[in-house]
Amino acid sequence: QVQLVESGGGLVQAGGSLRLSCQASGQFFGVNDMGWYRQAPGKQRELVATISRHMATNYADATKGRFTISRDNAKNTVYLQMNNLKPEDTAVYYCNGAIKVMRIDIIDEMHIWGQGTQVTVSS
Repeated sequence: QVQLVESGGGLVQAGGSLRLSCQASGQFFGVNDMGWYRQAPGKQRELVATISRHMATNYADATKGRFTISRDNAKNTVYLQMNNLKPEDTAVYYCNGAIKVMRIDIIDEMHIWGQGTQVTVSS
């Protein structure tokens, strides 16, 4: 009984900025690794960035220096700050989280996806 809810997508001109948010809600014990992925029309889903619970980060080469992933563990929320956006960044952005949940009498980990949010960058 947990979900990831995304917000912050929209239409922006090239060079502009957006900040995406993704918050976990429901009954769970915590969130381990979280990340952002994107999928453009006609292309496969690709990694954007990941962040561990202890703030270790990893970025795709195409976003290094422009995007910043962060998280607030108290709010169970991950963010993606996107600066200097380019038309090739246009895609549906999905967040992913490794959620710690109770399975019978042990704590297990389940991987879930947000609903996706559209980011469109005009040229």
